[in-house]
Amino acid sequence: MPPAHLNRTDAPYQFHAFEVSYFSAKVRPALRYKGLWVEERRADLKEIRERTGLTFIPIVVTPDDETWQDSTEIYRLLEERHPQPPLFPSGGLQRLAAHLIELYCDEFALIPAMHYRWGSELGEATARARFCGMVGNHKLGNLAADRMVAARFLVGASVAAGPQIEEHTHDLLGSLSSHFEAHPYLLGGRQSFADCALMGPVDGHFFCDLVSRRLLLETAELVVGWIERCKFPNTDQQGEWLEGDALAPSLIRVLDVMGGDAVPIVLDLLRAFEDWADQRPADQSEPPRGIGSCRTSLRGAPIDRAIMAYTLYSAQQVIDCYKGLTTADRSRVDTALADTAWPQLLAYAPRHRLHKERFKLVFDSS
Repeated sequence: MPPAHLNRTDAPYQFHAFEVSYFSAKVRPALRYKGLWVEERRADLKEIRERTGLTFIPIVVTPDDETWQDSTEIYRLLEERHPQPPLFPSGGLQRLAAHLIELYCDEFALIPAMHYRWGSELGEATARARFCGMVGNHKLGNLAADRMVAARFLVGASVAAGPQIEEHTHDLLGSLSSHFEAHPYLLGGRQSFADCALMGPVDGHFFCDLVSRRLLLETAELVVGWIERCKFPNTDQQGEWLEGDALAPSLIRVLDVMGGDAVPIVLDLLRAFEDWADQRPADQSEPPRGIGSCRTSLRGAPIDRAIMAYTLYSAQQVIDCYKGLTTADRSRVDTALADTAWPQLLAYAPRHRLHKERFKLVFDSS
């Protein structure tokens, strides 16, 4: 018999993923934390396309053959189906903070992740070797690597902004290290979906890649310890989130570093997408995945970033969470985040809304 803390199912969840995949690393710790019977499979792109019409990695296939795609949706569905142990804090301040960390990971942290993987001769050479080994074919592995090199520039990891990207990364690792001196996880003594989200860039890229792995091992040993705790969560031995729906002062510093660089870029992308949406044909219900690029900046360095519909969808969920809080909880959020850049994002009022129909984003009809 499995231990009592495991969630029993009649068949395993199938997790189609890659070890080097950013969003696979975001989902994997949530599956482990929930104590699920999981069969992890090297992603079968043909099956993924047949199930979703897309080739986005990862997907989860449930024991009753449902297909889940989109890491944020996977968190929500996991929580609905297996509410214990919880991934989502019940307190409004902690839950909103977790959503902000996930937004940072989904919309900004791809920049340093792609910079360290593809932004140096050693980084690119070792990543190419890993891709070729993973695919099992030298030509196909290099073709996949070529696509990722191009994607590096689409997310804004430009050569010119390299010093600023590395400054941000050092500041982030320093603030995380200070936090993990006192707390095993972001919200206290228990893992949450915020930890799982941050594992996307920190484990899926930084700790997976040669150049950034060395950076972590030499400068952020406490972050490495957190990675190991999230990889092997020993869920039944974890503690609790901080009492009273509190955030540690050290986490406010982490949020300050994240928001200071991410919020201006996300706001530029939101404005650019909504300007496009204002002019779209009246009968166009489904936005393209990307609609060109936007000039923005990171710590004064200009970067060009692809304008993606998903940015609005991500930000909309965070803003909805904030607006859905009680007056008292919103006041506590405002006080906690007052010295960060996040209130600028929370005050944004989107003119357009998106929702999911199956695996595609579509505009709300009203």
